[in-house]
Amino acid sequence: MNPLKKQVGRSAVFRRTTREKNPPLVVVGSVALDILHTPNGSAGPIVGGSAVHCANGASFFAETGIVGVVGDDYPMNELDFLQKRRVNLSGLEVRPGASFLWEGRYSEGFVSRETLRTELGVFADFRPRLPESYRKPRILFLGAIHPGLQDVVLKQVARPRLVAIDTFKLWIDVARTEFMRIVKRTDLLLVNDDEVRWLTGEHNLLKGTQALHKFGPQWIVVKKGEHGSFLSSPRGLYLTHAFPVEHIVDPTGAGDAYAGGMLGYLAAQPRLNDVELRKALYWASVVGSFYVEGFGPDGLKHVTRAELNARHRQLCKMAALP
Repeated sequence: MNPLKKQVGRSAVFRRTTREKNPPLVVVGSVALDILHTPNGSAGPIVGGSAVHCANGASFFAETGIVGVVGDDYPMNELDFLQKRRVNLSGLEVRPGASFLWEGRYSEGFVSRETLRTELGVFADFRPRLPESYRKPRILFLGAIHPGLQDVVLKQVARPRLVAIDTFKLWIDVARTEFMRIVKRTDLLLVNDDEVRWLTGEHNLLKGTQALHKFGPQWIVVKKGEHGSFLSSPRGLYLTHAFPVEHIVDPTGAGDAYAGGMLGYLAAQPRLNDVELRKALYWASVVGSFYVEGFGPDGLKHVTRAELNARHRQLCKMAALP
């Protein structure tokens, strides 16, 4: 069913009417248009943003609610595939003006990424506003937005079973103090290896994760791209593999989809513990492997649950000890 547009003041909110229950996973982040240039060609503008990519990955496992903002130029019909996969758009505001636009270019071998253009549009004045049905989520994911906005979200929800947070270097640079205050209120922190070093000053990742635990998170997932990831908790370390991909088309959004796969799986489980986190990381790896095989969300857009399950079995077989 296509979303229905309801006017609210000067903005519009897309209301989903097919389900009334509260989504167990709520994702707050950017919803954008991306123009992508890679060694394999160019694409765009196509739908993107951390909330879209995360919900795309999570939608295989649990109903997911998006919170974000777009301009009235946004191609909402391009999100129909998400609605068909249990993504609730009632927290997505549409305001007069231009949507957040990002244009970037990847180098040969995807060694580096250059930002060519960033136009914030209506995202510059984004202040998250959660629908009532979003205010008691089982899991809350705070995407890589300004820590001040993450704080606004936390004040609108009853305490979830799990609060997960993502970041990137910009917010560590310009709002480190605010970010670390948010970290103290979270259960799960997702970072890459560079962010661990930047946050703690520790080059050794094990020392770095131990330093981050002291700020509050019970679980820390350190993402290492094609080299997999590891989970750190007070009960020890757990290493996971990345599913090997022969032909990478575009890595944009793969990290957010990885988070979505992990959190979507957890949202569907009766318990949240180290065992379930370990299982979740394998599903996350499978989701991420599909993501890099297409531009933006396209790598996962037409994947079936049967295909996801088959690749998961392959990964488990490859990672098993003889």
